[in-house]
Amino acid sequence: MSEAPIVLVEHDGPVAIVTLNRPDALNALSRALRAEIVRVFAELAKDDTVRVAVLTGAGRAFTAGVDLKEAGQTGFALGADGGDIDLAKGLAAFPWPIIGAINGFAITGGFELALMCDVLIASENAKFADTHARVGIMPGWGLSQKLSRLIGISRAKELSFTGNFLDAETAERWGLVNRVYAADELVPAAVKMAHEMASCDPVLLRNYKAVIDEGFAMTFGEGSRMEVKRSAQHAASVTAESVEEARKAVTARGREKQS
Repeated sequence: MSEAPIVLVEHDGPVAIVTLNRPDALNALSRALRAEIVRVFAELAKDDTVRVAVLTGAGRAFTAGVDLKEAGQTGFALGADGGDIDLAKGLAAFPWPIIGAINGFAITGGFELALMCDVLIASENAKFADTHARVGIMPGWGLSQKLSRLIGISRAKELSFTGNFLDAETAERWGLVNRVYAADELVPAAVKMAHEMASCDPVLLRNYKAVIDEGFAMTFGEGSRMEVKRSAQHAASVTAESVEEARKAVTARGREKQS
């Protein structure tokens, strides 16, 4: 009997649900799993039917981070150099929104993988921890820079310097995750949100993600000037007819949401 895939992919219309599938190892990020995650997102990026991805984990963990058992035998290989196990580069190249549905433990490298997503929602069972300092390695997938920008520098330092767990309720209060759900409601909620995103104009959705992400790395002034330039470029392609169609669709959706 063949072994189950270490990454499962399910399609629900324009939504791709990607599930890390090493539950017995708490979805630890072995080299093989990292390579498969990168490959899957590269394939999804080429799929013309996909508009949003949901990333989650099987079992009790989102992912417990780099596979320390493997690293103890082979040494650390974070792959933060553009290779085929470079998660940060692989997910950054995916042009559509990624919703992280954090179902359980998201520890160290798993925390970093969560932060590569565009939007985070969590199960009541989710727990985050940064143990880089305790393990004796330096983060290389963006955690040291992203976390402080999301929750504030003092809170980020508390997590990174203690290695303590952050529960889902506190993560929501601190602004790390947008919402917390019961365990069995998490993925359905993520898929529902993904469909709402996928219903936007695909060109604008893709370009909007790019303008936010690129501006995040700029000063406020630089980002504002970039936004004006991109806005003008997009406006040149907008017709009166398309504006009227969009107005009708937005009005109808607003009435539906209020009913």
